[in-house]
Amino acid sequence: MNAPPTAKYDYDVVVIGGALSGAATAIQILHSQPDLRLLIIEKSGVFTRRVGEATVEISAYFLSRVIGLTQYLNDAHLVKQGMRFWFANNQTHSLEDSSEIGGRYMARVPAYQVDRALLDEEVLRRAVALGAELWRPASVGKVELNSGGSQVVAVRRGENSLSISTRWVIDASGLAALLSRQNGWWHANTEHPTTAVWARWRNVKDWDSLELAQKFPKWSMDCHGVRNTATNHFVGNGWWAWCIPLKGGDVSVGIVFDQRMVEFPEEGSVGDRLKTFLCQHAVGREIMSDAEWVEGDVHWRKNLPYYSSRYAGDGYAIVGDAGAFIDPFYSPGMDWVSFTSVASAELILAQLRGEPITNLVDKHNRDFVRAHERWFEAVYKDKYFFMGDYDLMRLAFLLDLGLYYIGVASQPFKRGRLALKEPVFSTPPSVPFYHLMRTYARRLAAMGQSRRQRGVWGRHNHGRRFLFGGYTFAGKSSLPILQALVGWGILELSEGWRTWFGQKVEPSLAEFKEKKTISKTAEHPAAAH
Repeated sequence: MNAPPTAKYDYDVVVIGGALSGAATAIQILHSQPDLRLLIIEKSGVFTRRVGEATVEISAYFLSRVIGLTQYLNDAHLVKQGMRFWFANNQTHSLEDSSEIGGRYMARVPAYQVDRALLDEEVLRRAVALGAELWRPASVGKVELNSGGSQVVAVRRGENSLSISTRWVIDASGLAALLSRQNGWWHANTEHPTTAVWARWRNVKDWDSLELAQKFPKWSMDCHGVRNTATNHFVGNGWWAWCIPLKGGDVSVGIVFDQRMVEFPEEGSVGDRLKTFLCQHAVGREIMSDAEWVEGDVHWRKNLPYYSSRYAGDGYAIVGDAGAFIDPFYSPGMDWVSFTSVASAELILAQLRGEPITNLVDKHNRDFVRAHERWFEAVYKDKYFFMGDYDLMRLAFLLDLGLYYIGVASQPFKRGRLALKEPVFSTPPSVPFYHLMRTYARRLAAMGQSRRQRGVWGRHNHGRRFLFGGYTFAGKSSLPILQALVGWGILELSEGWRTWFGQKVEPSLAEFKEKKTISKTAEHPAAAH
Protein backbone atom coordinates (compact mmCIF):
# COMPACT_ATOMS: atom_id res chain seq x y z
CA MET A 1 0.00 0.00 0.00
CA ASN A 2 1.30 3.43 -0.91
CA ALA A 3 1.74 5.98 1.86
CA PRO A 4 -0.40 9.15 1.73
CA PRO A 5 1.22 12.30 0.39
CA THR A 6 3.27 14.52 2.68
CA ALA A 7 1.29 16.84 4.93
CA LYS A 8 1.22 20.01 2.89
CA TYR A 9 -2.58 20.21 3.14
CA ASP A 10 -4.90 20.13 6.14
CA TYR A 11 -6.58 17.05 4.62
CA ASP A 12 -6.00 14.69 1.75
CA VAL A 13 -9.73 14.46 0.95
CA VAL A 14 -12.69 16.59 2.06
CA VAL A 15 -16.19 15.26 1.37
CA ILE A 16 -19.02 17.80 1.27
CA GLY A 17 -22.11 15.90 2.34
CA GLY A 18 -22.27 12.84 4.56
CA ALA A 19 -25.27 11.04 3.11
CA LEU A 20 -25.06 7.96 0.88
CA SER A 21 -23.02 9.25 -2.08
CA GLY A 22 -20.43 11.06 0.04
CA ALA A 23 -20.03 8.48 2.79
CA ALA A 24 -19.93 5.58 0.32
CA THR A 25 -17.16 7.25 -1.69
CA ALA A 26 -15.24 7.86 1.54
CA ILE A 27 -15.59 4.18 2.47
CA GLN A 28 -14.08 3.04 -0.83
CA ILE A 29 -11.14 5.44 -0.51
CA LEU A 30 -10.42 4.50 3.10
CA HIS A 31 -10.67 0.79 2.35
CA SER A 32 -7.81 1.28 -0.11
CA GLN A 33 -5.77 3.85 1.86
CA PRO A 34 -6.80 3.78 5.54
CA ASP A 35 -4.14 6.30 6.62
CA LEU A 36 -5.49 9.16 4.54
CA ARG A 37 -6.71 12.27 6.33
CA LEU A 38 -10.31 12.36 5.18
CA LEU A 39 -12.89 14.83 6.49
CA ILE A 40 -16.66 14.62 5.96
CA ILE A 41 -18.65 17.84 6.39
CA GLU A 42 -22.37 17.28 6.91
CA LYS A 43 -24.77 20.20 7.33
CA SER A 44 -27.57 18.31 9.14
CA GLY A 45 -27.57 17.21 12.74
CA VAL A 46 -29.67 14.21 11.76
CA PHE A 47 -30.77 12.90 8.38
CA THR A 48 -34.43 13.24 7.47
CA ARG A 49 -36.38 11.04 5.11
CA ARG A 50 -36.10 11.70 1.40
CA VAL A 51 -37.13 10.27 -1.94
CA GLY A 52 -34.92 7.41 -3.10
CA GLU A 53 -36.33 4.48 -1.17
CA ALA A 54 -36.19 1.85 -3.92
CA THR A 55 -32.98 0.34 -5.18
CA VAL A 56 -32.67 -1.57 -8.41
CA GLU A 57 -30.13 -4.23 -9.28
CA ILE A 58 -27.08 -1.99 -9.87
CA SER A 59 -27.52 0.01 -6.68
CA ALA A 60 -28.31 -3.15 -4.72
CA TYR A 61 -25.01 -4.63 -5.93
CA PHE A 62 -23.21 -1.42 -4.97
CA LEU A 63 -24.70 -1.29 -1.47
CA SER A 64 -24.22 -4.97 -0.71
CA ARG A 65 -21.04 -6.07 -2.49
CA VAL A 66 -19.12 -2.80 -2.75
CA ILE A 67 -20.04 -1.10 0.53
CA GLY A 68 -20.70 -4.38 2.38
CA LEU A 69 -24.25 -3.80 3.64
CA THR A 70 -25.93 -7.11 2.78
CA GLN A 71 -26.68 -8.20 6.34
CA TYR A 72 -27.67 -4.69 7.36
CA LEU A 73 -30.06 -4.36 4.41
CA ASN A 74 -31.70 -7.68 5.23
CA ASP A 75 -32.01 -6.77 8.92
CA ALA A 76 -33.14 -3.15 8.73
CA HIS A 77 -34.95 -2.83 5.39
CA LEU A 78 -37.23 -4.81 3.06
CA VAL A 79 -36.34 -7.04 0.13
CA LYS A 80 -37.97 -5.57 -2.95
CA GLN A 81 -40.14 -7.79 -5.14
CA GLY A 82 -39.77 -6.05 -8.47
CA MET A 83 -42.11 -3.48 -10.02
CA ARG A 84 -45.84 -3.54 -10.68
CA PHE A 85 -47.97 -1.17 -12.73
CA TRP A 86 -51.69 -0.56 -12.33
CA PHE A 87 -53.84 0.96 -15.09
CA ALA A 88 -57.40 2.26 -15.17
CA ASN A 89 -59.92 3.85 -17.53
CA ASN A 90 -63.60 4.77 -17.33
CA GLN A 91 -64.57 1.08 -17.25
CA THR A 92 -62.37 0.36 -14.21
CA HIS A 93 -64.27 0.28 -10.93
CA SER A 94 -62.14 -1.90 -8.64
CA LEU A 95 -58.68 -3.25 -7.99
CA GLU A 96 -59.60 -6.48 -9.75
CA ASP A 97 -60.73 -4.62 -12.87
CA SER A 98 -57.47 -2.71 -13.21
CA SER A 99 -55.00 -3.90 -15.83
CA GLU A 100 -51.74 -5.02 -14.21
CA ILE A 101 -48.14 -5.53 -15.33
CA GLY A 102 -45.67 -7.29 -13.03
CA GLY A 103 -44.01 -10.53 -12.03
CA ARG A 104 -45.86 -13.71 -11.25
CA TYR A 105 -43.13 -15.03 -8.92
CA MET A 106 -40.57 -13.72 -6.44
CA ALA A 107 -37.65 -11.63 -7.67
CA ARG A 108 -34.45 -13.55 -8.44
CA VAL A 109 -31.85 -10.74 -8.28
CA PRO A 110 -31.73 -8.77 -5.01
CA ALA A 111 -33.01 -5.23 -4.60
CA TYR A 112 -34.36 -3.40 -1.56
CA GLN A 113 -36.93 -0.93 -0.27
CA VAL A 114 -34.95 1.33 2.06
CA ASP A 115 -35.61 4.08 4.55
CA ARG A 116 -33.05 6.57 3.28
CA ALA A 117 -32.61 8.35 6.61
CA LEU A 118 -31.60 5.09 8.29
CA LEU A 119 -29.45 3.99 5.36
CA ASP A 120 -27.61 7.31 5.17
CA GLU A 121 -26.85 7.24 8.90
CA GLU A 122 -25.50 3.70 8.68
CA VAL A 123 -23.21 4.40 5.72
CA LEU A 124 -21.89 7.54 7.43
CA ARG A 125 -21.31 5.59 10.65
CA ARG A 126 -19.24 3.05 8.76
CA ALA A 127 -17.17 5.74 7.09
CA VAL A 128 -16.36 7.23 10.50
CA ALA A 129 -15.52 3.76 11.86
CA LEU A 130 -12.95 3.42 9.06
CA GLY A 131 -11.22 6.62 10.16
CA ALA A 132 -13.08 9.51 8.54
CA GLU A 133 -13.26 12.67 10.62
CA LEU A 134 -16.79 14.09 10.81
CA TRP A 135 -17.86 17.71 11.31
CA ARG A 136 -21.59 17.80 11.96
CA PRO A 137 -23.48 20.07 11.77
CA ALA A 138 -21.29 22.28 9.62
CA SER A 139 -21.90 24.09 6.34
CA VAL A 140 -19.68 24.76 3.34
CA GLY A 141 -19.61 28.12 1.59
CA LYS A 142 -17.23 28.94 -1.23
CA VAL A 143 -14.86 26.29 -2.59
CA GLU A 144 -11.80 27.58 -4.41
CA LEU A 145 -10.57 25.05 -6.95
CA ASN A 146 -6.94 24.89 -8.04
CA SER A 147 -6.13 22.21 -10.60
CA GLY A 148 -3.39 19.92 -9.34
CA GLY A 149 -2.94 21.96 -6.16
CA SER A 150 -4.69 22.96 -2.95
CA GLN A 151 -8.48 23.17 -2.93
CA VAL A 152 -9.63 25.72 -0.33
CA VAL A 153 -12.95 25.10 1.44
CA ALA A 154 -14.74 27.75 3.50
CA VAL A 155 -16.59 26.09 6.40
CA ARG A 156 -19.00 27.42 9.00
CA ARG A 157 -18.88 25.27 12.15
CA GLY A 158 -20.88 26.58 15.05
CA GLU A 159 -19.75 30.15 15.63
CA ASN A 160 -16.48 29.63 13.79
CA SER A 161 -15.65 30.40 10.17
CA LEU A 162 -12.78 28.24 8.97
CA SER A 163 -10.73 27.87 5.81
CA ILE A 164 -9.27 24.42 5.20
CA SER A 165 -7.06 23.12 2.41
CA THR A 166 -7.25 19.72 0.80
CA ARG A 167 -5.77 17.95 -2.20
CA TRP A 168 -9.19 16.61 -3.17
CA VAL A 169 -12.73 17.78 -2.57
CA ILE A 170 -15.71 15.52 -3.25
CA ASP A 171 -19.01 17.29 -3.82
CA ALA A 172 -21.79 15.09 -2.44
CA SER A 173 -24.04 18.03 -1.57
CA GLY A 174 -27.11 16.60 -3.33
CA LEU A 175 -29.62 19.05 -4.76
CA ALA A 176 -27.49 21.97 -3.57
CA ALA A 177 -25.01 20.95 -6.32
CA LEU A 178 -22.43 23.20 -4.72
CA LEU A 179 -19.51 22.96 -7.15
CA SER A 180 -21.69 22.80 -10.24
CA ARG A 181 -23.64 25.92 -9.32
CA GLN A 182 -20.61 27.89 -8.13
CA ASN A 183 -18.72 27.23 -11.35
CA GLY A 184 -21.52 27.64 -13.88
CA TRP A 185 -21.73 23.96 -14.82
CA TRP A 186 -25.30 23.46 -13.57
CA HIS A 187 -28.07 23.29 -16.19
CA ALA A 188 -31.81 22.73 -15.89
CA ASN A 189 -33.28 20.11 -18.22
CA THR A 190 -36.20 22.08 -19.63
CA GLU A 191 -37.14 19.30 -22.06
CA HIS A 192 -38.54 17.29 -19.15
CA PRO A 193 -40.72 19.61 -17.00
CA THR A 194 -41.80 17.29 -14.21
CA THR A 195 -43.02 17.87 -10.66
CA ALA A 196 -43.08 15.47 -7.71
CA VAL A 197 -45.35 15.51 -4.65
CA TRP A 198 -44.88 12.88 -1.96
CA ALA A 199 -45.49 11.97 1.66
CA ARG A 200 -45.14 9.20 4.20
CA TRP A 201 -48.43 7.50 5.04
CA ARG A 202 -49.98 5.26 7.66
CA ASN A 203 -52.88 2.82 7.25
CA VAL A 204 -52.12 2.08 3.60
CA LYS A 205 -53.71 -1.28 2.75
CA ASP A 206 -51.50 -4.36 2.50
CA TRP A 207 -51.66 -5.64 -1.07
CA ASP A 208 -51.29 -9.23 0.25
CA SER A 209 -53.81 -8.91 3.07
CA LEU A 210 -56.53 -11.41 3.84
CA GLU A 211 -59.04 -8.59 3.38
CA LEU A 212 -58.12 -8.04 -0.26
CA ALA A 213 -57.70 -11.78 -0.92
CA GLN A 214 -61.25 -12.41 0.26
CA LYS A 215 -62.63 -9.41 -1.61
CA PHE A 216 -60.84 -10.27 -4.88
CA PRO A 217 -60.01 -14.01 -4.73
CA LYS A 218 -59.10 -14.52 -8.41
CA TRP A 219 -56.95 -11.37 -8.42
CA SER A 220 -55.14 -12.61 -5.32
CA MET A 221 -54.47 -16.08 -6.75
CA ASP A 222 -53.15 -14.79 -10.07
CA CYS A 223 -49.86 -13.72 -8.46
CA HIS A 224 -47.78 -16.48 -6.85
CA GLY A 225 -45.27 -14.08 -5.31
CA VAL A 226 -45.61 -11.01 -3.06
CA ARG A 227 -47.19 -7.80 -4.29
CA ASN A 228 -46.88 -5.68 -1.16
CA THR A 229 -43.08 -5.28 -1.09
CA ALA A 230 -42.85 -4.53 -4.80
CA THR A 231 -42.72 -0.93 -5.94
CA ASN A 232 -46.35 -0.61 -6.97
CA HIS A 233 -47.10 2.14 -9.49
CA PHE A 234 -50.47 3.73 -10.21
CA VAL A 235 -50.19 5.18 -13.72
CA GLY A 236 -52.32 7.66 -15.61
CA ASN A 237 -52.31 10.06 -18.52
CA GLY A 238 -49.01 11.94 -18.15
CA TRP A 239 -48.37 10.89 -14.55
CA TRP A 240 -47.37 8.00 -12.32
CA ALA A 241 -47.33 7.31 -8.59
CA TRP A 242 -45.16 5.09 -6.45
CA CYS A 243 -46.21 3.06 -3.41
CA ILE A 244 -43.18 1.83 -1.45
CA PRO A 245 -43.45 0.11 1.97
CA LEU A 246 -40.81 0.84 4.60
CA LYS A 247 -39.83 -1.41 7.47
CA GLY A 248 -41.82 -0.42 10.52
CA GLY A 249 -45.11 0.18 8.73
CA ASP A 250 -44.89 3.58 7.06
CA VAL A 251 -45.41 3.71 3.30
CA SER A 252 -43.90 6.24 0.92
CA VAL A 253 -46.46 7.31 -1.69
CA GLY A 254 -45.97 10.12 -4.17
CA ILE A 255 -46.67 11.22 -7.72
CA VAL A 256 -44.60 12.58 -10.59
CA PHE A 257 -46.34 14.40 -13.44
CA ASP A 258 -45.52 16.25 -16.62
CA GLN A 259 -46.50 19.88 -16.03
CA ARG A 260 -47.64 20.26 -19.66
CA MET A 261 -50.20 17.50 -19.35
CA VAL A 262 -51.45 17.39 -15.76
CA GLU A 263 -53.06 19.85 -13.36
CA PHE A 264 -52.62 19.20 -9.65
CA PRO A 265 -55.60 19.93 -7.35
CA GLU A 266 -55.45 23.41 -5.87
CA GLU A 267 -57.71 23.29 -2.81
CA GLY A 268 -56.62 22.16 0.64
CA SER A 269 -53.31 21.11 2.16
CA VAL A 270 -50.65 19.47 0.01
CA GLY A 271 -51.28 16.11 1.73
CA ASP A 272 -55.03 16.31 1.13
CA ARG A 273 -54.51 17.31 -2.49
CA LEU A 274 -52.13 14.41 -3.00
CA LYS A 275 -54.68 11.95 -1.64
CA THR A 276 -57.42 13.48 -3.79
CA PHE A 277 -55.26 13.05 -6.85
CA LEU A 278 -54.35 9.43 -6.03
CA CYS A 279 -57.95 8.47 -5.35
CA GLN A 280 -58.99 9.42 -8.88
CA HIS A 281 -57.39 6.10 -9.85
CA ALA A 282 -59.46 2.98 -9.04
CA VAL A 283 -56.49 1.22 -7.45
CA GLY A 284 -55.52 4.35 -5.54
CA ARG A 285 -59.04 4.53 -4.07
CA GLU A 286 -58.81 0.93 -2.87
CA ILE A 287 -55.30 1.05 -1.42
CA MET A 288 -55.38 4.61 -0.04
CA SER A 289 -58.98 4.78 1.23
CA ASP A 290 -57.99 4.70 4.93
CA ALA A 291 -54.51 6.17 4.52
CA GLU A 292 -53.38 9.21 6.51
CA TRP A 293 -50.40 11.32 5.55
CA VAL A 294 -47.85 12.01 8.27
CA GLU A 295 -47.86 15.62 9.42
CA GLY A 296 -44.59 17.35 8.58
CA ASP A 297 -43.56 14.65 6.10
CA VAL A 298 -45.21 16.01 2.96
CA HIS A 299 -43.01 17.40 0.19
CA TRP A 300 -43.20 19.21 -3.13
CA ARG A 301 -40.51 19.69 -5.75
CA LYS A 302 -41.00 21.34 -9.11
CA ASN A 303 -38.78 21.06 -12.23
CA LEU A 304 -36.96 17.88 -11.20
CA PRO A 305 -34.23 17.25 -13.80
CA TYR A 306 -30.87 18.97 -14.09
CA TYR A 307 -27.29 18.07 -14.94
CA SER A 308 -23.70 19.29 -14.77
CA SER A 309 -21.43 19.85 -17.75
CA ARG A 310 -18.42 18.70 -15.67
CA TYR A 311 -17.98 15.93 -13.12
CA ALA A 312 -14.29 15.96 -12.19
CA GLY A 313 -10.97 17.77 -12.39
CA ASP A 314 -7.51 17.35 -10.91
CA GLY A 315 -8.60 18.09 -7.36
CA TYR A 316 -12.38 17.60 -7.31
CA ALA A 317 -15.08 15.06 -8.12
CA ILE A 318 -18.88 15.36 -8.13
CA VAL A 319 -20.98 12.38 -7.03
CA GLY A 320 -24.66 11.49 -6.88
CA ASP A 321 -27.36 14.14 -7.06
CA ALA A 322 -24.73 16.89 -6.80
CA GLY A 323 -24.03 16.11 -10.46
CA ALA A 324 -27.36 15.23 -12.04
CA PHE A 325 -30.92 14.04 -11.56
CA ILE A 326 -33.28 12.81 -14.27
CA ASP A 327 -36.51 11.27 -12.96
CA PRO A 328 -37.53 8.89 -10.13
CA PHE A 329 -39.17 6.46 -12.58
CA TYR A 330 -37.27 3.14 -12.54
CA SER A 331 -35.32 4.46 -9.50
CA PRO A 332 -32.14 5.50 -11.36
CA GLY A 333 -30.88 7.88 -8.66
CA MET A 334 -28.95 5.32 -6.64
CA ASP A 335 -27.57 3.75 -9.82
CA TRP A 336 -26.12 7.18 -10.62
CA VAL A 337 -24.68 7.26 -7.08
CA SER A 338 -23.10 3.86 -7.71
CA PHE A 339 -21.43 4.81 -10.98
CA THR A 340 -20.23 8.26 -9.89
CA SER A 341 -19.01 7.02 -6.51
CA VAL A 342 -16.93 4.12 -7.84
CA ALA A 343 -15.47 6.11 -10.75
CA SER A 344 -14.63 9.10 -8.53
CA ALA A 345 -12.99 6.94 -5.87
CA GLU A 346 -10.85 5.24 -8.53
CA LEU A 347 -9.84 8.59 -10.02
CA ILE A 348 -8.77 9.99 -6.65
CA LEU A 349 -6.92 6.83 -5.66
CA ALA A 350 -5.03 6.84 -8.97
CA GLN A 351 -3.71 10.35 -8.29
CA LEU A 352 -2.85 9.52 -4.68
CA ARG A 353 -0.81 6.57 -5.95
CA GLY A 354 1.16 9.00 -8.10
CA GLU A 355 -0.35 8.08 -11.46
CA PRO A 356 -0.87 10.75 -14.17
CA ILE A 357 -4.57 11.55 -14.34
CA THR A 358 -5.02 14.15 -17.09
CA ASN A 359 -6.38 11.57 -19.52
CA LEU A 360 -8.39 9.91 -16.75
CA VAL A 361 -10.10 13.20 -15.91
CA ASP A 362 -10.91 13.84 -19.57
CA LYS A 363 -12.40 10.36 -19.92
CA HIS A 364 -14.36 10.72 -16.67
CA ASN A 365 -16.02 13.94 -17.86
CA ARG A 366 -16.66 12.60 -21.34
CA ASP A 367 -18.19 9.38 -20.03
CA PHE A 368 -20.53 10.96 -17.48
CA VAL A 369 -21.69 13.83 -19.70
CA ARG A 370 -22.44 11.31 -22.45
CA ALA A 371 -24.04 8.81 -20.06
CA HIS A 372 -26.44 11.35 -18.62
CA GLU A 373 -27.44 12.67 -22.02
CA ARG A 374 -27.99 9.22 -23.49
CA TRP A 375 -29.74 7.86 -20.40
CA PHE A 376 -32.25 10.70 -20.61
CA GLU A 377 -32.81 10.38 -24.36
CA ALA A 378 -33.11 6.59 -24.36
CA VAL A 379 -35.39 6.14 -21.37
CA TYR A 380 -37.08 9.35 -20.22
CA LYS A 381 -37.49 11.90 -23.01
CA ASP A 382 -41.19 12.11 -23.99
CA LYS A 383 -42.01 9.02 -21.88
CA TYR A 384 -44.95 10.78 -20.26
CA PHE A 385 -46.59 10.95 -23.69
CA PHE A 386 -47.33 7.24 -23.44
CA MET A 387 -47.28 6.97 -19.63
CA GLY A 388 -50.44 5.26 -18.45
CA ASP A 389 -51.39 3.39 -21.64
CA TYR A 390 -51.30 -0.36 -20.93
CA ASP A 391 -50.34 -1.52 -24.43
CA LEU A 392 -47.52 0.96 -24.92
CA MET A 393 -46.12 0.68 -21.40
CA ARG A 394 -46.16 -3.11 -21.55
CA LEU A 395 -43.81 -3.02 -24.54
CA ALA A 396 -41.64 -0.32 -22.99
CA PHE A 397 -41.44 -2.20 -19.69
CA LEU A 398 -40.35 -5.45 -21.34
CA LEU A 399 -37.73 -3.72 -23.49
CA ASP A 400 -36.44 -1.25 -20.88
CA LEU A 401 -36.15 -3.84 -18.14
CA GLY A 402 -34.78 -6.60 -20.35
CA LEU A 403 -32.07 -4.43 -21.90
CA TYR A 404 -31.18 -3.08 -18.45
CA TYR A 405 -30.77 -6.61 -17.09
CA ILE A 406 -28.69 -7.95 -19.96
CA GLY A 407 -26.63 -4.87 -20.77
CA VAL A 408 -26.28 -2.99 -17.48
CA ALA A 409 -27.20 -4.89 -14.32
CA SER A 410 -25.38 -8.05 -15.38
CA GLN A 411 -22.00 -6.36 -15.75
CA PRO A 412 -20.87 -6.02 -12.10
CA PHE A 413 -22.16 -9.52 -11.34
CA LYS A 414 -19.99 -10.84 -14.19
CA ARG A 415 -16.99 -8.48 -13.96
CA GLY A 416 -16.97 -7.17 -10.41
CA ARG A 417 -16.92 -3.71 -8.86
CA LEU A 418 -14.82 -2.02 -11.55
CA ALA A 419 -17.64 -2.51 -14.07
CA LEU A 420 -19.24 0.39 -12.22
CA LYS A 421 -16.51 2.69 -13.54
CA GLU A 422 -18.36 2.54 -16.87
CA PRO A 423 -21.65 4.46 -16.67
CA VAL A 424 -24.60 3.54 -18.86
CA PHE A 425 -24.08 4.01 -22.64
CA SER A 426 -20.46 5.18 -22.23
CA THR A 427 -18.80 2.19 -23.94
CA PRO A 428 -18.78 1.38 -27.69
CA PRO A 429 -20.72 -1.93 -27.35
CA SER A 430 -23.58 -0.06 -25.68
CA VAL A 431 -24.09 2.49 -28.48
CA PRO A 432 -26.36 0.33 -30.71
CA PHE A 433 -28.61 -0.36 -27.70
CA TYR A 434 -28.78 3.35 -26.95
CA HIS A 435 -29.98 4.00 -30.50
CA LEU A 436 -32.48 1.13 -30.28
CA MET A 437 -33.93 2.38 -26.99
CA ARG A 438 -34.10 5.98 -28.17
CA THR A 439 -35.88 4.86 -31.34
CA TYR A 440 -38.60 2.75 -29.76
CA ALA A 441 -39.15 5.37 -27.04
CA ARG A 442 -39.76 8.03 -29.70
CA ARG A 443 -42.08 5.76 -31.64
CA LEU A 444 -44.13 4.82 -28.58
CA ALA A 445 -44.42 8.51 -27.67
CA ALA A 446 -45.66 9.31 -31.17
CA MET A 447 -48.21 6.49 -30.99
CA GLY A 448 -49.32 7.71 -27.57
CA GLN A 449 -50.06 11.13 -29.05
CA SER A 450 -51.87 9.53 -31.99
CA ARG A 451 -54.00 7.44 -29.64
CA ARG A 452 -55.09 10.54 -27.77
CA GLN A 453 -56.11 12.26 -30.98
CA ARG A 454 -58.08 9.22 -32.11
CA GLY A 455 -59.73 8.72 -28.73
CA VAL A 456 -58.33 5.22 -28.14
CA TRP A 457 -55.68 6.01 -25.53
CA GLY A 458 -55.88 3.55 -22.61
CA ARG A 459 -58.45 1.29 -24.27
CA HIS A 460 -56.89 -1.82 -22.67
CA ASN A 461 -56.35 -0.30 -19.22
CA HIS A 462 -59.26 -2.42 -18.01
CA GLY A 463 -59.34 -6.18 -17.43
CA ARG A 464 -55.83 -7.14 -18.63
CA ARG A 465 -53.21 -8.87 -16.50
CA PHE A 466 -49.67 -9.47 -17.73
CA LEU A 467 -47.68 -11.46 -15.16
CA PHE A 468 -44.37 -12.83 -16.40
CA GLY A 469 -41.54 -14.93 -15.05
CA GLY A 470 -39.02 -12.13 -14.74
CA TYR A 471 -35.55 -11.56 -16.12
CA THR A 472 -32.23 -13.09 -15.10
CA PHE A 473 -28.71 -12.72 -16.49
CA ALA A 474 -29.04 -15.97 -18.45
CA GLY A 475 -29.13 -15.90 -22.23
CA LYS A 476 -32.68 -17.24 -22.32
CA SER A 477 -33.86 -13.95 -20.82
CA SER A 478 -33.36 -12.39 -24.24
CA LEU A 479 -36.48 -14.23 -25.49
CA PRO A 480 -39.02 -11.77 -23.95
CA ILE A 481 -36.98 -8.92 -25.46
CA LEU A 482 -37.25 -10.48 -28.91
CA GLN A 483 -40.97 -11.07 -28.40
CA ALA A 484 -41.42 -7.42 -27.40
CA LEU A 485 -39.51 -6.27 -30.48
CA VAL A 486 -41.85 -8.34 -32.63
CA GLY A 487 -44.79 -6.81 -30.77
CA TRP A 488 -43.42 -3.35 -31.50
CA GLY A 489 -43.16 -4.23 -35.20
CA ILE A 490 -46.76 -5.44 -35.27
CA LEU A 491 -47.88 -2.27 -33.53
CA GLU A 492 -46.08 -0.15 -36.12
CA LEU A 493 -47.87 -1.93 -38.94
CA SER A 494 -51.28 -1.85 -37.29
CA GLU A 495 -51.30 1.79 -36.16
CA GLY A 496 -47.83 3.33 -36.08
CA TRP A 497 -47.92 4.04 -39.82
CA ARG A 498 -50.13 7.02 -39.04
CA THR A 499 -47.07 8.86 -37.68
CA TRP A 500 -44.38 7.52 -40.03
CA PHE A 501 -44.27 10.53 -42.28
CA GLY A 502 -44.25 13.30 -39.72
CA GLN A 503 -47.97 13.95 -39.53
CA LYS A 504 -48.66 16.39 -36.77
CA VAL A 505 -50.96 14.27 -34.64
CA GLU A 506 -50.79 16.71 -31.72
CA PRO A 507 -48.95 19.92 -30.94
CA SER A 508 -45.22 19.40 -30.47
CA LEU A 509 -43.71 19.47 -27.00
CA ALA A 510 -42.69 23.10 -27.40
CA GLU A 511 -46.20 24.06 -28.53
CA PHE A 512 -48.07 22.47 -25.64
CA LYS A 513 -50.24 25.01 -23.93
CA GLU A 514 -48.74 25.60 -20.50
CA LYS A 515 -51.17 24.63 -17.82
CA LYS A 516 -51.49 26.07 -14.40
CA THR A 517 -50.30 23.16 -12.28
CA ILE A 518 -49.75 24.55 -8.83
CA SER A 519 -51.48 26.77 -6.35
CA LYS A 520 -49.88 29.71 -4.60
CA THR A 521 -49.27 27.52 -1.58
CA ALA A 522 -47.51 24.85 -3.66
CA GLU A 523 -45.36 27.49 -5.34
CA HIS A 524 -43.92 28.17 -1.89
CA PRO A 525 -43.39 24.70 -0.36
CA ALA A 526 -42.17 26.08 2.95
CA ALA A 527 -45.62 27.56 3.53
CA ALA A 528 -47.20 24.15 3.09
CA HIS A 529 -45.43 22.44 5.98
